[in-house]
Amino acid sequence: MMMAVPATINAQTESFNYADERFADLQMLRYRVEGFEKLSLQQKTLVYYLSEAALCGRDILWDQNGRYNLRIRQLLETIYTDYTGDRKSKDFQAFTVYLKRVWFSNGIHHHYGCEKFQPGFSEAFLRKAIKSLSTKLPFDTEELFPIIFDPTVMPKRTNQADGEDLVLTSAANYYGSGVTQAEAEAFYQQMKDADPDPAHPIMFGMNSRLVKEDGQLKEKVWRSGGLYGAAIDRIIYWLQRARTVAENDKQAAVIDKLIEYYRTGDLKTFDAYTILWVNDTEGTVDFTNGFTESYGDPLGMKASWEGLANFKDMAATARTEKLSANAQWFEDNSPVDKRFKKENCRGITAKVIVAAILGGDLYPSTAIGINLPNSNWVRAEHGSKSVTIGNLTDAYNKAARGNGFLEEFVVDDTTRTLIEKYGDACDDLHTDLHECLGHGSGKLLPGVDADSLKAYGSTIEEARADLFGLYYVADPKLTELGLTPNDEAYKSQYYTYMMNGLMTQLVRIEPGNDIEEAHMRNRSLIAHWVLEHAQEALQPAVELIQRDGKTFVQINNYAALRHLFGELLAEIQRIKSTGDFEGARQLVEKYGVKVERTLHGEVLQRYKSLNLAPYKGFINPVYVVEKDKDGQITDIRVTYDEAYDHQMLRYSHEYKTLPLIND
Repeated sequence: MMMAVPATINAQTESFNYADERFADLQMLRYRVEGFEKLSLQQKTLVYYLSEAALCGRDILWDQNGRYNLRIRQLLETIYTDYTGDRKSKDFQAFTVYLKRVWFSNGIHHHYGCEKFQPGFSEAFLRKAIKSLSTKLPFDTEELFPIIFDPTVMPKRTNQADGEDLVLTSAANYYGSGVTQAEAEAFYQQMKDADPDPAHPIMFGMNSRLVKEDGQLKEKVWRSGGLYGAAIDRIIYWLQRARTVAENDKQAAVIDKLIEYYRTGDLKTFDAYTILWVNDTEGTVDFTNGFTESYGDPLGMKASWEGLANFKDMAATARTEKLSANAQWFEDNSPVDKRFKKENCRGITAKVIVAAILGGDLYPSTAIGINLPNSNWVRAEHGSKSVTIGNLTDAYNKAARGNGFLEEFVVDDTTRTLIEKYGDACDDLHTDLHECLGHGSGKLLPGVDADSLKAYGSTIEEARADLFGLYYVADPKLTELGLTPNDEAYKSQYYTYMMNGLMTQLVRIEPGNDIEEAHMRNRSLIAHWVLEHAQEALQPAVELIQRDGKTFVQINNYAALRHLFGELLAEIQRIKSTGDFEGARQLVEKYGVKVERTLHGEVLQRYKSLNLAPYKGFINPVYVVEKDKDGQITDIRVTYDEAYDHQMLRYSHEYKTLPLIND
């Protein structure tokens, strides 16, 4: 069934509705691809081909997020399009919300909290809906009922609870049935111990599922001809098309090496690809495509699939280039121990980009900044690329105008005025510092395993980058470089960061739950560590105060707060550089995980009164290809009027690449 598509943009005006559909705890937004029309036809075509490659891996992520997700998606979508019963009934309306949440999270678990969604419709309704379908589904639907309805079956996509077997208790599909955490850790430790080149270690396990067959552990590698091969072959097809319109030889070599990696699954080839990619800085168009972030793996080794096509925002990139040009100054003046500093910051490049398409683990919920590659030795010897996704942060900011949030949660008018004046710019600057310099700073001591922090590694790394940004956003060097207008602007970032870490991010946590997601744990860790240590002074640098029955963050001494950020940065860098697992565990568990229930309840109630959605994600634009009578591309236009459900159903049809079970 084709749905009517509501127009979101009036092409005759400058009007653009950034905020779109809302359901459950989610708000859908749209982003503009500013500057696309100014690209050359070759560049437009390159963006289009890379966008197709970024969408073709969609099924991979769904399967990585859970073994049954692809079948559940087909079941739900078939009912959504073909159901002939009462579509206005409470059950069908609840079913629609459930489907939209599953679409948003690329599976049946919350994209952030990782808990399984509980349907608002009954089992009886679902059975009745299945029986009403005119087309028989190609699988047994009965076995999906406990997966969907039983809260004790696969309750968490990624479990991070200390003391539990994180592999056995996680529903994510990175490990086969019966594989334990101890077995997985021993398997990969043995591989590391046998590595003939420990100075240049590959990221073992990054692109495979670890399974047990006949009592023996083995990897099923994600590559052409292997696991996920059908999807990877489609990605390769579009990468090959992209290679024909590459902007230069370096870019063509990057694409060639990525194709070689996809065909072989060889992780040495992947390292070679990342080195070429880091050194390709001449073109306007760029991309990421592949198995990238390890947040979904409870052990932090295996990488989810994601894709992004983008091009450089020339004007905004001027600020990030100033940071990267001064990378050694920032490293030298960091408050961390000299043993953990880089003597030579190599190849650090930074830019602001315009996202052209979001795919895989970047869609619909996405990062606003990226720093790659993940390999520590590649970063040390060849450098890294850092990006801030400018058109996405712009969309977030414009959609949030006038929503009442600052009036409700900021302590006073003076602070609110500061945030309204400098908040957007300092948010962007903190992201630049986090991605460009924070992740690229510091070094591991010789012999330290990059995976030594295990399940706490992602939280510690995000805290390290955030603290680097927090420490330096207040530095006079930024005013000297023209990146902040004055020495007061940074205070807007300090206040919003502490308010978020101590209070407002709690709107993303269900009552009674602890914090699971790595970025949220990182912010909680920083804010609560600083709050506790601030109390040691005669007048605390920061404190929680009560006013008219409400809790507020109050900052009394911004300079002292910066000093505390520096102290914690030094400790976090020590933990990272020395591989101090126990130090990481104690910090994260003490400051990053637990939720104060009374404050949590208060924040939820205050937020509810504002009628805001705590999570936001994006609907992608659509690229319309125009061709002449000979089939040659003559132009590509970008449109913004596709509805959320239409886009999701179209993607399931056009980018269906994998069988419903991938064993």
